[in-house]
Amino acid sequence: MKGFYFITDARTSRAGNISDVRNALAAGVKVVQYRNKEACSADMYAEARELRRLCRNVIFMVNDRVDIALAVGADGVHLGQDDLSYWPARKILGKKKIIGLTVHSLAEAQRAERVGADYVGVSPVFKTRTKADAGRPAGVKFITQIKKKVGIPVIAIGGINLANAEAVIRAGADGLCAISAVVGYPDVKKRISDFQRLFYAC
Repeated sequence: MKGFYFITDARTSRAGNISDVRNALAAGVKVVQYRNKEACSADMYAEARELRRLCRNVIFMVNDRVDIALAVGADGVHLGQDDLSYWPARKILGKKKIIGLTVHSLAEAQRAERVGADYVGVSPVFKTRTKADAGRPAGVKFITQIKKKVGIPVIAIGGINLANAEAVIRAGADGLCAISAVVGYPDVKKRISDFQRLFYAC
């Protein structure tokens, strides 16, 4: 999961999730997470099915919704601390699917690794307006702290932009997400490419 981890956001997007994912794939992302908090289940399923088709050559994840992930044949799910817990999700999805967990503390990160999570999403690194309940910013030192204690990939998210992304990478993040700094931008492909280049420069 090295590099830019793309997450959709219909509220912030200028062109819509389908267009954004096409641009993300054109920019070379290896992981796409479908996140849609507003749509009903039927609309989510229809959109996720189309995105699954587009993402046949990359890892396709679904945020929160284990049922949608299973229905469209996604590669896995990303779960928050208040979502379905790891073990029920694993029981539903089976051994081969990817499960990522959002963590807000070192204890949560270590627990995620112990139960079998494939990666952790450290959130929020900086102050963010994309997720109202994201919590207090942890800062880049938190990434380094977690990297020293867990062996699974660490993906950073929350308030990341081109001005602070290099610090996030240097702190040890295996990947990073930037939502409003990407899908709210007129040229999504170019913006993602700018983030991707930072991984080679650091």
